[in-house]
Amino acid sequence: MKRSVGQLLGRAGIRIPLILWTIAVLYPIFWMFLGSFKSNAEIYRNPWGWPETLNFSNYVQAWTNYNIDVSVWNSLLVTVIGAALTLILAIPTAYAIERINFRGSRVLFTVYISAMMIPMMLGWIPLFFLLAQLNLLDNIFGLAIVYAVSQLPFSIFVLTSFMSTIPKALEESAAIDGLSPYGILFKIVTPLTMSGIITVTIMNCIQFWNEYFMALIFLQTNTNYTLALAIDYISNEAQYTNAWGTLFASLVIAIVPVIVLYSIFQRRIAKGMTEGAIKG
Repeated sequence: MKRSVGQLLGRAGIRIPLILWTIAVLYPIFWMFLGSFKSNAEIYRNPWGWPETLNFSNYVQAWTNYNIDVSVWNSLLVTVIGAALTLILAIPTAYAIERINFRGSRVLFTVYISAMMIPMMLGWIPLFFLLAQLNLLDNIFGLAIVYAVSQLPFSIFVLTSFMSTIPKALEESAAIDGLSPYGILFKIVTPLTMSGIITVTIMNCIQFWNEYFMALIFLQTNTNYTLALAIDYISNEAQYTNAWGTLFASLVIAIVPVIVLYSIFQRRIAKGMTEGAIKG
């Protein structure tokens, strides 16, 4: 009896703080979702209550008057290009560091890992002038290149952990059968590290979709704004035009894809990060 009471108290001591924390995190999101269906009068009159009617005019106004549609497309474009460039650069680099024995391979790997400890903000000013010289300033593709390079150390770190456990006998057998090094990489190593590749891709996509500061520095015209910059613009406008419902609607548009993506691949991400940690 004492043991059962102790176990119950122990479980309650663990679960109650987790439940309270979950409520504290989810309630602002739920409140924002309700606010996106309210008019400005409803928001001021009953900010914590349910909307009287499901009013979709806030979404229409955000989509048309504030060019959220263009910003969504820009964010999608920079996310896809940045994630693809990251994989194109990270997969061969991780394979070369892990499998090809050359002088300085460990030093190179240490340099990449050390780059994870350097704050990205230290490179913003040099990157600004570099992109200006390359005519890539205020350019979605230029921003995607910066995103890809910024996530290279993390991606290489994760992928090398997966590649390190692939038996070399598989690669040696493929080489004996006449498969080229590139064939070994893309036909044997890449499929076997697909769990790590998916994990890296999802983490990078979420990072690129939500990124704000580099987009603020490297993008200058409204037509090139990503979703984070468009929401910041609406937030500034809401202070003078009381477009709070439009702001809530734009925030919902921004977070729904992230929530859906993470909900679908949650187990895959957790499994990939756990396997990478164990394998490393």
